[in-house]
Amino acid sequence: MSLYRTWRNFSRVGKPVLVMSTRKMSDVSSKTEPGLVETEKRDSIFLIGINRPHVRNCVNNQTALQLFKAFQTFENDESSLAAVFYGKGGTFCAGYDLTEVASAASEIEEMPFGETDVGPMGPSRMRLSKPVIAAVDGYAVAGGMELTLLADMRVMEEDAIMGVFCRRFGVPLIDGGTVRLPQLIGLSRALDLILTGRPIGAQEALEFGLANRVVRKGMALEAAMALANQIAAFPQECMRADRRSAYYGMFDSPSFVESMKFEYNNGKGVVAKESVKGATRFTEGVGRGGSFDAFKPKL
Repeated sequence: MSLYRTWRNFSRVGKPVLVMSTRKMSDVSSKTEPGLVETEKRDSIFLIGINRPHVRNCVNNQTALQLFKAFQTFENDESSLAAVFYGKGGTFCAGYDLTEVASAASEIEEMPFGETDVGPMGPSRMRLSKPVIAAVDGYAVAGGMELTLLADMRVMEEDAIMGVFCRRFGVPLIDGGTVRLPQLIGLSRALDLILTGRPIGAQEALEFGLANRVVRKGMALEAAMALANQIAAFPQECMRADRRSAYYGMFDSPSFVESMKFEYNNGKGVVAKESVKGATRFTEGVGRGGSFDAFKPKL
């Protein structure tokens, strides 16, 4: 399947529609690998796992499409309140499959931006309405690091490594790395990583604001699940309204005044739906003294 044709014919909304190129069907089927991305539903949490451990979960075209579909399923599932994004086999993601880049460079150049929501790494161009937590172990480098930036929060294991390792091979960041990273940690720190390609460990990532939590080796997925469940336990419309306003102010708003206006108009509708009920609970004694006990998830 042509890389360009596959991306081009993957629909922006609803069900994906894949149209075959003029290549032989036998050539396409030999490259199709099922199960490159695994999904699982645990109560209100949707798990998405990259499943190419034999190549450190690097993403090829098929994996990118399956990742996009998985995130699309999460977005459209009203009962899924948060997602946990991880890699199977001890590595989050080692980036894009460079063996495929070597053979598909001309097709990538032909692909104009805006033809589809599918990025080279899959879901990197998506703007989701619900929280995503990335559980990072092993390496999350190059395009793999860009995928972690899609998440709202990143839980890193103490020996995990991030970095723009593709700097060594002349492969650019085209999955949001130069857009999200400076907004997340500031331009100076982002350029430190983007220009040098150097590895950044969990503790420094925490200091930079790139990681939100650092946990022991082997605990990232469990910690990310606990965090996702905690978020899912809160009143959802209010949480999503605040999240939406934060993203608008960071990426879309032209001014401080416009950000404040959006925050007010975006949030005021929640008052009747959730705030009155919440205030009533507070008057009845729930949450006094800053306690979150009433909102602890039932695991």
